[in-house]
Amino acid sequence: MLQNNIGWLLLAIVLIVFVFKAVKIVPQSEQHVVERFGRLRAVLGPGINLIVPFFDKVAHQISILERQLPIASQDAITRDNVLVQVDTSVFYRIIEPEKTVYRIRNVDSAIATTVAGIVRAEIGKMDLDEVQANRSALIATIKSFVEDAVDNWGIEVTRAEILDVNLDAATRAAMMQQLNAERARRAQVTEAEGSKRAVELAADAELYASEQTAKARRILADAEAYATQAVATAINENGMEAAQYQIALKQVEALGAMSSGQGNQTVIVPAEALAAFGDAFKLLQGRK
Repeated sequence: MLQNNIGWLLLAIVLIVFVFKAVKIVPQSEQHVVERFGRLRAVLGPGINLIVPFFDKVAHQISILERQLPIASQDAITRDNVLVQVDTSVFYRIIEPEKTVYRIRNVDSAIATTVAGIVRAEIGKMDLDEVQANRSALIATIKSFVEDAVDNWGIEVTRAEILDVNLDAATRAAMMQQLNAERARRAQVTEAEGSKRAVELAADAELYASEQTAKARRILADAEAYATQAVATAINENGMEAAQYQIALKQVEALGAMSSGQGNQTVIVPAEALAAFGDAFKLLQGRK
């Protein structure tokens, strides 16, 4: 019985070991690469998986979480021969572990080298101003080329970033000088435009004043013409008495204006004028 019990005990131990070796639990954030006698057998996804004990083994445990490469700086020369230092960062994740395991040794180093070459090549096609102004387009181009380059490695590039574009001190000083010159030019242009606008407004004001003066003169001329026409009509209808009446009225008004001045004034009037004034007063009295 003891021998029989030992046999059952050994059998139970073998079964336990067999089950322990056959069942593999893979976390949600990983995929396991299984080899059989050194060759790829299967890729185990998250959850419970079964393998053949003692024949199959989990050779690689690959994280499928998104990864970020360390920030890398590389020198590049633009099309207008300006040396820049570009800081880049790439985010990626492994989607086919069997390719990543058997086709590339150091994934991070390989991607960093690829990114550096692509960045230098793309910046070499652009002027410095284009690099600064079209950063989003440059990032999209770099991401597209990196995706094509790492496609055989089972990697998905999720994002590429250009964090900064640094210039040497001499180039920065030259750019600052150019910027100050451009600001001075814009200030001069603005001042010249302001002076031009002031001259235009002054000319418009003078033209408006001339137009208003001309309108006033035209109105006065129309009024005088109307008065002349009225007098002519009265003379035509009433004869010379109307003309004599107007002359007499003007004479009386002139005399009143001469005598209304301030201070003591002596007015010398010829005898003919006194006779004319007498006739004028008679006409006016006759009118009344």
